[in-house]
Amino acid sequence: MGYISELRALVGTRPLIMAGACVIVLNTEGHILLQKRTDSLDWGTIGGAMELGESFEETAARELYEEAGLTASRYTFIALLSGKDMYYRYPHGDEIYNALAVFEAHGVEGKPVIQDDEGLELAYFPLDRPIPDLNPFSELILRRTGYIQYTDPAEERSSEGTGV
Repeated sequence: MGYISELRALVGTRPLIMAGACVIVLNTEGHILLQKRTDSLDWGTIGGAMELGESFEETAARELYEEAGLTASRYTFIALLSGKDMYYRYPHGDEIYNALAVFEAHGVEGKPVIQDDEGLELAYFPLDRPIPDLNPFSELILRRTGYIQYTDPAEERSSEGTGV
């Protein structure tokens, strides 16, 4: 049982502050590797919670291997994200406020393969257009770190005629 599971046994679904890491993996075309999540059935970034004694970079490396079967020779720190907008409620009801270190993986080795029960599928997606069924929290991470810069057509339509 991991650290977060042990805490959940004590506090239930109430909000926790969760330290974790997100790993950005880009292929040679600049497309991002995402996993189709088992809990929400949408596409999300690779990453997860820190275990006791781990550094953020060690968390990133472990999560990359556990979720995608990949290793990297180096990780570039991109951003530390925290605050009210980093709140997430899992489909089963657990609530968290993330303190999330985002890394980009370099020298990635291996073939992407699901290795745990958190993902159904792995695929690369271009970042210059909307990603179908992208998890809203993953979209927030990718926007806050500058990986997604396009404007969603739905957002454009909703601002038409507002003088904005």
